[in-house]
Amino acid sequence: MGSFLYNFIAPKKKNCYTTSKESDKMNIIIRGDKVEVTDAMKSYIEEKLARLEKYLENSSEVRANVVVRVRGKRQTVEITIPLKNFIVRSEETWDDFYAAVDKAIDVMERQIRKNKTRMKAKRDKTMIDFTMVDIEEEGEPDKIIKRKTIEVKPMDEEEAILQMELIGHQFYMFKDSETGKPAVVYKRKDGGYGIIESE
Repeated sequence: MGSFLYNFIAPKKKNCYTTSKESDKMNIIIRGDKVEVTDAMKSYIEEKLARLEKYLENSSEVRANVVVRVRGKRQTVEITIPLKNFIVRSEETWDDFYAAVDKAIDVMERQIRKNKTRMKAKRDKTMIDFTMVDIEEEGEPDKIIKRKTIEVKPMDEEEAILQMELIGHQFYMFKDSETGKPAVVYKRKDGGYGIIESE
């Protein structure tokens, strides 16, 4: 593994670390939400993320965004990797930080391997990424505590299914490239997929 240079950013609000590198490794941005990210934690995240580089072209141009959160005794690790045509995402919560990292990386690697053929078939098509902004506040039970604003871009049903699989969600909103109307693809309990179309 190449040597990394850490820069501490905005210490008054949240712990945020970026990595610059001398070797051909992906850029990693690590942010702690109400938790101090130690050198040992950063090193472990880098070591595990290195497993994914074999699946990525021009990994030095790829940026992985990692957020570490603590709620009581539970620790959440959220990893998002925006690629040229896709977004790969995983979020895991465990009592142990290292177990959360391991599981999150395992899920991401499984998503990439499972959808490898689809990714190759779609990689030259129009970009299907979207911009997602999380707005999250502390809330009471039975209250809305998280909102996500998404910029929906046109794509076909196969691309929507692929994007849903890569971010690990049970549903995905998109604009149907044929009809121009909003639609939602979702996973069925029988293992298939369903489409909800708007009029």
